[in-house]
Amino acid sequence: MIYRTNEYLGYPDRISVPAGESVSFQLSSKRSKVNIEVLRLRCGDVDANGPGFKHEVMVSNVDGEHACRDQPIRPGSNAIIEHHGTLVPTRGDWCFGTYVWPTRIGDNARAVMGNWCEASARGYALELDEEGHPVLVVGRSTGTPARFTLDVKLRQRVWAFISCALDLAQGLATLSAIVPAEGVRPAVAHSKSFVLPRVLALDSGLPFLIAAHHQNDERRYACHFDGKIEAPRIFSCPLDAEALRTFDCQPRTGTPRAGLVAFWDFSDGIATLSIKDLSANCLHGSLRQLPRRGVTGFHWSGSVHDWRLSPREYAAIHFHSDDIYDCGWQTTCTLDVPAEWRSGVYALRLTPTGEARESDCESYVTFFVTPGKTSRRADLVIVASVATYLAYANSALRLYQVHFETLMEHVLWLPQDDVFMQENPEIGQSTYDCHVDGSGRAYSSWLRPILNMRPRGYWFNLINDTHILDWLEEKGITYDLITDIELDREGARALAPYRVMMTPTHPEYFSFNMMNAIMVYQNAGGRHISMGGNAFYWRCGFHPAAPAALEVRRGMAGTRTWESEPGEVHLAGTGEPGSLWRHSGFAPQKLVGVGFSAMINDTCGYYLRTAESEDARASFIFEGVGRHEKIGDFGFRYNGAVGSEIDRCDFDLGTPRHALRIATSEGLGAGALPTPEEFRTVVDGLDGTQNALVRADMVFFETANGGAVFATGSITFGMSLGHNDYENNISAITLNVVKRFLDPTPFVMPVQA
Repeated sequence: MIYRTNEYLGYPDRISVPAGESVSFQLSSKRSKVNIEVLRLRCGDVDANGPGFKHEVMVSNVDGEHACRDQPIRPGSNAIIEHHGTLVPTRGDWCFGTYVWPTRIGDNARAVMGNWCEASARGYALELDEEGHPVLVVGRSTGTPARFTLDVKLRQRVWAFISCALDLAQGLATLSAIVPAEGVRPAVAHSKSFVLPRVLALDSGLPFLIAAHHQNDERRYACHFDGKIEAPRIFSCPLDAEALRTFDCQPRTGTPRAGLVAFWDFSDGIATLSIKDLSANCLHGSLRQLPRRGVTGFHWSGSVHDWRLSPREYAAIHFHSDDIYDCGWQTTCTLDVPAEWRSGVYALRLTPTGEARESDCESYVTFFVTPGKTSRRADLVIVASVATYLAYANSALRLYQVHFETLMEHVLWLPQDDVFMQENPEIGQSTYDCHVDGSGRAYSSWLRPILNMRPRGYWFNLINDTHILDWLEEKGITYDLITDIELDREGARALAPYRVMMTPTHPEYFSFNMMNAIMVYQNAGGRHISMGGNAFYWRCGFHPAAPAALEVRRGMAGTRTWESEPGEVHLAGTGEPGSLWRHSGFAPQKLVGVGFSAMINDTCGYYLRTAESEDARASFIFEGVGRHEKIGDFGFRYNGAVGSEIDRCDFDLGTPRHALRIATSEGLGAGALPTPEEFRTVVDGLDGTQNALVRADMVFFETANGGAVFATGSITFGMSLGHNDYENNISAITLNVVKRFLDPTPFVMPVQA
């Protein structure tokens, strides 16, 4: 049966909630009612060839029928400035302008600055039309608005200063565009004057906007600008275009210029969602839908690449018409999580009500319950990879990446969620996708529906991770579950109650706080079972001013689908560099002994034990497993425990010298290819049939204070656990490791370490 999974959409206000606290859900549907159940997921994979969809129905205060409404998603970022009439020209002279770097010209007009309202046809604004001409639009007391166009086209990704001067006494308007000199290109200036209508309506009664128009008076916006805007300014005195452009607002070094109404300095507060006005009017504003800051501006020299070192060179904001941080939906229901609920992966199951109920209509909203203040703690904790789930949230690579079929080496097929995203792009995509202007998406938020983080959705990441939970339940191993959000917010304190931590199949995205939390935990004697591959790879961060948003900057290396603009690798939220942890001197090998080696695009492989596996220190790992048997030459969906993305040990990158490489991969083919940072020159022999560095390693080593680390080095390892009714050598090895790691007997580091 094919299920209709998008009849209901929703998201939680918090992605993880401690038992005993509350979480609200914002739901939307064209249906007026919804039936809600709460499930605790054991295995979220609905594929009947695997363990099957396993869950427990919980009794909660939100069970049953709820009213539901159709709630739209309104993407597009802009700045909003409340001004109480200060930014309305009334008489005399009025001039305003800004630097622009358009990244998408076409389709329709793109608003730059003003208070224009489409519904009332009142106000004024500076915009670019669909061909890139600067346009002044002004309202009239009667009739249609007046539009004046400068006959010059701005170029995409080229800085220009556009401005307008109003002489209301004479009834004249002058539009100007200046493309400053750059390199061998001389400066170019264009200007044209127009006669204004006799009776103007320049006051829409609404806030002043940057990068959008008002659609109506209900805080709905239109004509979003795609591109960078820098240093908008307004004067209530006559200035020619060049004087307006070159004005430098530095109130700390002298008396502010007479006639200055507003000057928004985007270099001040880059890590915030506020914009600061340097004029005496203090017309500060706020940013909507999280546009990108920490981007190079008109004054960027190329001499610095960290915006904290020279904020003036980063005094621009990159707005996008498809930015989305928070859908802003009204709350449908609030779940009071009972204090006695076990931690784990939970989901709302959403179905139609009454006679309208159909068996093929079923949707989910996933969230995580963590241990509460009164919860009894287990000795083992699973750390769910929420940062990675967000990085991949609503990935549309299959829709828009032209090389996807070649990469995957199979014919493209589109599940219904992909079709839904293609028809409803406002839902927002992943940090692997690009905005409509071609720039990479740096942000992903949980305050919107995420289609590939739920049962009956795409099986990567979260669904794969639930196979590990299913195995733990099958083996009767008690565990708690927290998320890496808790690591980011609480540091090592989140892990302190536990003897053993386990990271799942693909913990790829890690913030500074997360990495250090695990290192502190391990150094204090904590035991870490790393069950995945491509782990601890990308350095990322949660935005302090937008805590539901993950920020990613791709840098210039790594396995990536887009690349950061020069000078734009540092995160706007924290200032720290993005890119790979390896390039920050903290390669994954330093943490768990192995790091990203290769992607497997064809046949999966298996492990063979090495001579080091016979070391007495590792004897417990292979109890019941023969010295020469193939380990994991089976597995659900992937058909092998070594697959998808794999990690290897490397002493030069930080694998501890006393670490044991106890097993290594075999059976990889020509579709096993190294990650870009693994080679410096393109030569023959890079694939898995000839390249010794293209491999997965199983590694064990002891840490200080009686701790230890075990790493599998493969994403698909966990998908082999349930093979043959959970009786197989992958399951046996994992059970051996879990039992010994739970044993309080300290591990002892070898003397030579």
